[in-house]
Amino acid sequence: MFFSASNCVIPHRARLWSLLGILCLSLFITGCSKDVRDLQSGAEELFKLGNKSMKSGNYQNAITYFETLEARYPFSNQAKQAQLNLIYTYYKNQDPEAVVDAATQFERENPIHPRVDYALYMRGLAYFPPEHKGYHRLLRIDLAKRPPVEVRESFSVFARLVQRYPESIYTEDAKQRMVFLRNRLAKHETLVADYYFRRGAYVAALNRAKFTTVNYEGAPAVADAMYIMVASYEKLGMQDLAAETRGVLNQNYPKTKKPQTVKKKRFYFF
Repeated sequence: MFFSASNCVIPHRARLWSLLGILCLSLFITGCSKDVRDLQSGAEELFKLGNKSMKSGNYQNAITYFETLEARYPFSNQAKQAQLNLIYTYYKNQDPEAVVDAATQFERENPIHPRVDYALYMRGLAYFPPEHKGYHRLLRIDLAKRPPVEVRESFSVFARLVQRYPESIYTEDAKQRMVFLRNRLAKHETLVADYYFRRGAYVAALNRAKFTTVNYEGAPAVADAMYIMVASYEKLGMQDLAAETRGVLNQNYPKTKKPQTVKKKRFYFF
């Protein structure tokens, strides 16, 4: 019987691929079995595995271990720390909603725990808005134009932290972030006032600008708010109030460049 070279090679290659497939499947099953065994470990072992994954930057695995620990051993010594670690790993895994839920739950279940300040701090960070980057300035994207719901929430949480835990190691950073948040809120209110002014709603513009000057004294946006107040008074024919406000403006912000009209000041709102 005649055998060609091709008759021998093809079966050999088929067997090779079959063996490789079996090897890969075995490794996969072995890995899965190891994961299953890990998840069936005790509280101490799950905690160690979670910490190891967290320190190596494998936050998704760390979350799995800590969640399993919390679910299977809720009254263990490791459970409380696992809850705190989950807050951190959720944050590093870019899941702010999970951070807020976990931090809120920890505070609710452990109101006198010595690490409640940490839970508050992380919740404030989860709400904390992004800062302007180069491409924002290039494209003239002003993040202060966005609805400030999370900005207000972040400010509120940090304020609770500062008030309740003045000696906390997180308090100083929280205070600095509150300054940033307050300035962001002031700018948003001023942008809204400018929006109303440019559409001829001078009373609404005036009220919004007043709100900014009263509630965010010292913020950089207050000068712009006072310009809007002056211009709104003038449009409403209230020249005495316009002159009085202009005097306060010049006294408190003498070096601020004064636009000829508020409309020419480029706020880029909407």
